[in-house]
Amino acid sequence: MSIFVNKDTRVVVQGITGKEGQFHTRNCAAYGTQVVAGVTPGKAGQTVDAIPVFNTVADAVRQTGADCSLIFVPPPFAADAILEAADAGIRLMVAITEGIPVLDMMKVKNAIEGKPVRLIGPNCPGIITPGEAKIGIMPASIHTPGGPIGVVSRSGTLTYEVVHQLTQQGIGQTTCIGIGGDPVNGTNFVDCLAAFEKDPDTSGVVMVGEIGGNAEETAAEFIQKHMTKPVIGFIAGLTAPPGRRMGHAGAIISGSSGTAQAKIAAMKAAGIHVCENLGALGDLCGKVFK
Repeated sequence: MSIFVNKDTRVVVQGITGKEGQFHTRNCAAYGTQVVAGVTPGKAGQTVDAIPVFNTVADAVRQTGADCSLIFVPPPFAADAILEAADAGIRLMVAITEGIPVLDMMKVKNAIEGKPVRLIGPNCPGIITPGEAKIGIMPASIHTPGGPIGVVSRSGTLTYEVVHQLTQQGIGQTTCIGIGGDPVNGTNFVDCLAAFEKDPDTSGVVMVGEIGGNAEETAAEFIQKHMTKPVIGFIAGLTAPPGRRMGHAGAIISGSSGTAQAKIAAMKAAGIHVCENLGALGDLCGKVFK
């Protein structure tokens, strides 16, 4: 099985006619993802590799049955694109866009709270169930279908590194999710961990965190109380100086809060197998998961 997406997921790409939208739409479709529609206001009637383009998400949903949106809309308009998708009945929005203003995302978060929708991102690589659906910008070739390990990460690049090391160990993945590194986002660690815990085909999880915020500590508490499956954890930013943002908008240490050391301590206390050397993560996965 998988979590959140599978071979039946029907994708509409918002911003499909832009350079990035076209490039990644073609890669997703080539992987076998059901990309059924695209949306660019004012360009209805056009096609991208035979994929029909509509003016609105509502039109795309009505005519193609799309239930997931992949968003490549520029930052000033991305929040409205997310809300448009939610209003049109899309159940899962995957926002790749980087640089969406925090205030915009706070409005989005408030607007979708309590609704039967899920947002992954923004500023994320997306989600992939290997062999079934790739909804995002991740390199397909490094993933191995058939499970049994789930991957969830705040960092896109480190998601790829973890997946590559798992594949080198001969360990397949059920679903891999990049939740994004912005301070205000949609789906969080606990959401993904809870779904992996319920998935009968997932027997273990790799969780990649980074400095800033308290998401990892919250996840560690959840793992200690609710997870029966082994979890391997890694925290990026061990040498980051206080007060300096490292890559992601949410990756900043403020005072004594959000340090790598504090996160590692919380993870170890919760019984998580902590890897402190990224290069050795594959070997640790081989020992723990095999």
